[in-house]
Amino acid sequence: GRTTGLPRAPQCLVLPRRAAGVSAGRAVAGALMGAGDVIAQQLVERRGLRGHQGRRTAKMTAIGFCFVGPVLGSWYKVLDRLIPGATKAVAVKKMVLDQGGFAPCFLGCFLAIAGALNGLSVRENWSKLQQDYADALLTNYCIWPPVQIANFYFVPLHHRLAVVQCVAIVWNCYLSWKANRM
Repeated sequence: GRTTGLPRAPQCLVLPRRAAGVSAGRAVAGALMGAGDVIAQQLVERRGLRGHQGRRTAKMTAIGFCFVGPVLGSWYKVLDRLIPGATKAVAVKKMVLDQGGFAPCFLGCFLAIAGALNGLSVRENWSKLQQDYADALLTNYCIWPPVQIANFYFVPLHHRLAVVQCVAIVWNCYLSWKANRM
């Protein structure tokens, strides 16, 4: 591999090559989505321990485990096949495809799944999606393009999901707040 001069990831965040696909990626995504929700409830919404909604945290954890982990893990593999290489130009191309094509679809699906798990009707879910989607997408564009360029340039494929999920703890906090604000 290429030496980047960057510090190595803590061992607890490094996924073994063969496990990085489904099981380990799902576990990391689920745990970090749950952590993002706890942070949202405790630090952003200031619910306190008595007001903490455990079912909401469980739902967000499930979305991470069943949707975010598998979809992102698979997407990075597809993206690596579509645009092979590790140059700066390749990293920019991957980021443009990721943020221009994948992110808008992924974000819409995420918000719709969260709405469905929150018991919204189809009509209510569509209304909430119309209310929240543009703001969430613009916030996405403030955070993710530089992260993804660095991720695609410096990080091997089997570690990308873990890197994204570490950065995403703040993003997950925002998404949990956005998705659960009624």
